[in-house]
Amino acid sequence: MESIKILATGKYIPQVEITNKYLEAKFQVDENYIYKRTGIQKRYFAKEENIKQLAINAVQNLCKKENINVNEIELIITATTSTENLMPGISNYIQKELQIKKCMCLDILAGCSGFINAFDIASLYIRSGNIKKALVVGVDILSKYTDENDLGTAIILSDGAGAVLLGNSIENKKYISNIECLGENSDILTCKANDKIHMDGIEIYKYAVTETVTNVRQLLNKSNEQIENIKYILPHQSNLKIIKGISNRLKLDMSKMYNNIENIGNTFCASIPIALDDMFEKKLINDGDKMIFLGYGGGLNTGSILIEI
Repeated sequence: MESIKILATGKYIPQVEITNKYLEAKFQVDENYIYKRTGIQKRYFAKEENIKQLAINAVQNLCKKENINVNEIELIITATTSTENLMPGISNYIQKELQIKKCMCLDILAGCSGFINAFDIASLYIRSGNIKKALVVGVDILSKYTDENDLGTAIILSDGAGAVLLGNSIENKKYISNIECLGENSDILTCKANDKIHMDGIEIYKYAVTETVTNVRQLLNKSNEQIENIKYILPHQSNLKIIKGISNRLKLDMSKMYNNIENIGNTFCASIPIALDDMFEKKLINDGDKMIFLGYGGGLNTGSILIEI
């Protein structure tokens, strides 16, 4: 099979900032309590933009960074948990906006881990030789699905979009994935159409700090890699306590668990591509580095990908 390479990344964060100070007044709880519980200082809500605009803005920001011929994109996959239309999909709107003449478009629902699933599907198309370039987008407007009176979700959830352009590589780069679903426990994180997100915080925490660790260990065994050779693990930005819990169980220093949740919040499907774009902007990762993407959440979908940059 062919190898894949990350060609470009981009993100878009809406403009309305929701601080802990604002939530302190709303819920009558100390802002330090919010930070201690979540690791989040602020999150962002889309008040004027719809989900299609968030996704398109992230892709356009990606395109501005590189000299990209959009008509070379043969596949667009969008991962979301908050789509507005059953059809056409968000990916179709992206194709229309970019004026791509011909490509395949898919939207997928796989909970907070959706970006991992979308990334892996795109990689399979490229590695099989069927296509050469694919655009993978994670986008969510969670503010529309948040119960404003539910402290447990209102202090965590945020809106945003991230995009990654993948291409084939003549170099032999490592790529291994380990993706699974624990459907028997799916009722601990749910959202019905036109309803609000419901989350059993205690059970989510238990799941997130155990099944993710098992999944990563399976991935390392499958890829015949040692965790010491991994420059960074990039987890879904769910909650800083969860990220620290995963780090502790993997016996991995927190400096190798990249997180930006403090200033972004939990954006579900958008969290990994937004954070990945941050890492490239900060020049934290370079050609040849090995890193692990780790997704987990609604489904319960759990997935990890070891990729050589």
